[in-house]
Amino acid sequence: MNPLLLKIGFFVIVVGTGIIRYPHEKRNKANQVTTDKKKGLEQLLLFFVFLGMMILPMLYIFTNWLSFADYQLPVLWQVLGLVLIVPGLWLFYRSHYDLGRNWSVSLEIREGHNIVNSGVYKLIRHPMYLAIFLLVIAQALLLNNYVAGPAGLLFFGLLYLLRVGREEKMMIQQFGEEYVAYMKSTKRIIPYLL
Repeated sequence: MNPLLLKIGFFVIVVGTGIIRYPHEKRNKANQVTTDKKKGLEQLLLFFVFLGMMILPMLYIFTNWLSFADYQLPVLWQVLGLVLIVPGLWLFYRSHYDLGRNWSVSLEIREGHNIVNSGVYKLIRHPMYLAIFLLVIAQALLLNNYVAGPAGLLFFGLLYLLRVGREEKMMIQQFGEEYVAYMKSTKRIIPYLL
């Protein structure tokens, strides 16, 4: 497959997520009550996610610095990478939309925060994580480079593993049995499975 098409697919992810997230970041800046706002581990994890999802891919696309790690995937895998962009961006949009003012890039309780259990949150407690997993898998399939391709998946996977438990603990502390009941009625990221 044409490498330019694959790079364009990656740019669709970058631009699409930026367009989806921007109005939420802008609207929610004034509505903050912090419980774990970008401290220590959280800040480090967010840096590594940015490194894996933006810096390393951009180095790969715009320089030859990572060319030593290039490889070629079968076209079918590359097509799958392009296809995953659509459900990934849709779920990213829908999870932001359904969360509304409850959304935050870091672990924090927002003023007027409530449990969102409608829309995509009716089946999945963390659909935004699932959306990002779809997008970083797409990145790995589109950027055929052992460094830039899987970097997003590796670093976002690490953030997920170290954060989701803390996030759910924070929600239980805030909402108690109401959140525990919500946890029992949903799956963490994959409906009907995980």
